[in-house]
Amino acid sequence: MVLGTAGFAQSEKKAVKYAEEALKLKSERKYKEACAAMEEALTNDPVNGDNYSMLGEWYFEGHDFAKSVETFRKASAKCHNGKLRFMKPMVRSLIYNGNADEALMLISNYATLKDSAEWNFYFRQATFVKKALLHSWGTWPESLGPRVNSESPELFPTMAADAQQLFFTRRMNNQDEDLYYAWADSCGGWLRADNAGAPPNSANQESSQFISADGHYLFFTRCENFSPNGSTMGGCDLFMAYRVKLDGEWTQPQPFGQTINNPTFEGMPSLSPDNTELFFVSDRKGGFGGYDIWVSRFEDGLWQLPVNAGPGVNTAGNETAPFIAADNKTLFFSSDYRPGLGGTDLFMSRRKGDGSWGEAENMGHPINTAYDERSAFVSLDGKTLLFGSDRGGPAGNYDIYKVAIPALVAPTPVSYLQGYVLDSISRERLNSANIIICNATLGDTLYTLRSNRGDGSYVITLQPGKTYAVHTSRMGYTELSDTVELGKEYANMPLTHNIAMLARDYDPVQHIHDSLAIAVHFDKNVTELTDEEKQALHATMEPWLDEKGIVLYINAYTDNTGTPMINESLSAKRANMVAKELQTMGFIPEMMTARGWGEANPIASNDTEEGQLKNRRVEVIINR
Repeated sequence: MVLGTAGFAQSEKKAVKYAEEALKLKSERKYKEACAAMEEALTNDPVNGDNYSMLGEWYFEGHDFAKSVETFRKASAKCHNGKLRFMKPMVRSLIYNGNADEALMLISNYATLKDSAEWNFYFRQATFVKKALLHSWGTWPESLGPRVNSESPELFPTMAADAQQLFFTRRMNNQDEDLYYAWADSCGGWLRADNAGAPPNSANQESSQFISADGHYLFFTRCENFSPNGSTMGGCDLFMAYRVKLDGEWTQPQPFGQTINNPTFEGMPSLSPDNTELFFVSDRKGGFGGYDIWVSRFEDGLWQLPVNAGPGVNTAGNETAPFIAADNKTLFFSSDYRPGLGGTDLFMSRRKGDGSWGEAENMGHPINTAYDERSAFVSLDGKTLLFGSDRGGPAGNYDIYKVAIPALVAPTPVSYLQGYVLDSISRERLNSANIIICNATLGDTLYTLRSNRGDGSYVITLQPGKTYAVHTSRMGYTELSDTVELGKEYANMPLTHNIAMLARDYDPVQHIHDSLAIAVHFDKNVTELTDEEKQALHATMEPWLDEKGIVLYINAYTDNTGTPMINESLSAKRANMVAKELQTMGFIPEMMTARGWGEANPIASNDTEEGQLKNRRVEVIINR
């Protein structure tokens, strides 16, 4: 009897030693070694409930769900009150391991009113897993291969409309996140990925990027930001960069204004195909809990205060990585709260007639698995889904996969209109032209965009089988209206439509006289008039108050520092501000047109501060 007690004590000491070693290895992130040491601890002390609990959780966290089930099954059989203590983690492990029937049986036998909310969640999840596995789509996703994927995690795939360049995020050494890209090869695959370099990358963390349809704008998340006043930025925020040529260098990234960025988390941007909505993730106040998806609209040259995407999308859990498809009515995102196959699943929601979002639908198996699936991107033709998943390796070691998207969750097919805005005489390409796309039948405005700063190009996705009215305006040119018939044969294909504009000087019919009344110049980022500037504006414009038949054009411009989208927003603020000041004098809104043209139409070189100051101006033009 004494020998038996001594032997038991010796085993307990060994168990403690192995358990301590397991905890040390776990803190060093040596997952396999930690689990092996804890197995030894349980061999020497097979009734230690705490060690079973830790080991089962470690296996679960490591996505080794079968071993997690086995561990909790042993614990429930060997430990005191084991069935009561370990039933919930065993049910959870069974669900993730695909054993939905056994999980449902145990739920019916052991669920209690005390934890009814948790048991009800497991019941819904087990029921969903059973149904999803019975109705699997059947097409298994395939990895993008070693030219894109590596031993490091890769997430957030995105492409422009031409699908010639793939952008994604890679986390190096499990700590430094950077933006990477790969060019398409001639065989339908990808050339070896490269770091996108600086800019846009920096010593900070850059991740979760989105590239615009025309390939010129890059929206992304940058972390470790801090503003001097602590109120406009903090932690992770939204940034944008721009490039003149598709294979050119990016500008220095600029943060979005404080309307969007604040001390909470802002990240994972996605721009709508009509360029009017920015979807992103934030944990700011006013949400449903955790991380929510928010939307900011671009109106009157400004990004408006974000609104929550609503209960069809957001839950008390975490909704992340939104992607708005080219049809502008199918939203894909990740969620860890709704019943799914386990971990983080991919979901989709359709936009309803009133603009709200319908109840989210799980994208099913085998797109979703017991592992984590995140960051969906759907190609322009709506046929291919790219996404990140850690199904092929340890937990958190994501790779990018592709799969043919099931018809039931596919976006509506679209086409896209592309071309250049040109001077009809010289054939010079015109940048910063304002293009409005309308429904030719109803006349309502569908899209507003600008021709590209670098080459005068434009790209916009549209539904095929319709006729569109295209209205184009640019300072110094006669406004142009024409129609484009986009037949159904252009589904998933581009239609090239160049826009030729006639300079006012060449118009033989209209006798237009434009006179520059006054130009107000601004310091960088200033959007207010000084008292002296207001006095000068009043003195100059007062003689015109009683003049009949005149039109005032308030045109605002910036220098070329920063990105075009931010410059357009800044110039729009200045134009509207001057227009409001003129209204205080008695000029009515109907006789004024205020527009922000960004960095277009420079009157001096932007290579010097003096030249930049001359370009940062608001001109009041009198048209008679």
